Amino acid sequence: MTLVSMQRLLDEAEKGGYALGYFEAWNLESLEAVMDAAEEMRSPVILGFRGGFSESPHRLDSPHLELYAALGLAVARITTVPVCLLLNEISSLEWVEKAIGLGFNAVMLDSSHLPFEENLSITKKVVEMAHRAQVAVEAQLGRLPEGKGDEKGDLKTDPALAKEFVEQTGIDALSVSVGNIHLLQEELAEIDLEHLAKISEKVKLPLVIHGGSGFPSQAVRQVIELGVRKFNVGTILKESFLEGMRQVSLEAHPQLILGSGTNKDILVAGKMAMKRKLKELLELYGSVGKADAI
Repeated sequence: MTLVSMQRLLDEAEKGGYALGYFEAWNLESLEAVMDAAEEMRSPVILGFRGGFSESPHRLDSPHLELYAALGLAVARITTVPVCLLLNEISSLEWVEKAIGLGFNAVMLDSSHLPFEENLSITKKVVEMAHRAQVAVEAQLGRLPEGKGDEKGDLKTDPALAKEFVEQTGIDALSVSVGNIHLLQEELAEIDLEHLAKISEKVKLPLVIHGGSGFPSQAVRQVIELGVRKFNVGTILKESFLEGMRQVSLEAHPQLILGSGTNKDILVAGKMAMKRKLKELLELYGSVGKADAI
């Protein structure tokens, strides 16, 4: 199956009353885990990589983004469920342009740290660039705390500004801050459902939750009913992958524990553990069995 537009996937999620998972990959095995879980559960899914990962200093002079784009596009060609390919949290317009040129059909520039007018201005440029190539754009208003969320000040998305931002930019999905937290481990975020409801009243657009790893499962159905159509998940997938790897004995021959493709291969063990977590999340988001209707 070729790539499906993120707009269409989000529209179908809106009609069906469920949410999509954007499950961040970082290598071949993690990407395969997403593909295999989606196939087995017959679920549409958003594939992709994090811009900050792709743009890390030791990679800037290598063709790494081209390689990751090729991996994602190869998966899109062989999978039988609807997928789109997102480059998430990109740091510059230059990298947005690179992503579009390489075949990503959804992009997100990480500009939420900028003052409102600057965020508005640069997001307009992203939309103009992306929509010209029929590429979807996600943007964020409001900021997410990192880790335990000890940053000071009100970081939540302002509902009135969100309405203005969406109307002026023409984005396809809006990431919001309502208590969700990036990179959260061991704890769960406290989600402000009343605040999300105020945003939902103002913004008639698919809403996105970043920080899906620390998002309380009991609140998932509630936020879906309030217009959330996409969850971004990363940290908990890496935790699952690492836990799977730890279960493999390193006393075996190197040819067995790396590259053998057997159950003694640490990367296979990591992939299988990650796939189990992914299937749980697909059930939680309500997207299981929805692929064949798209």
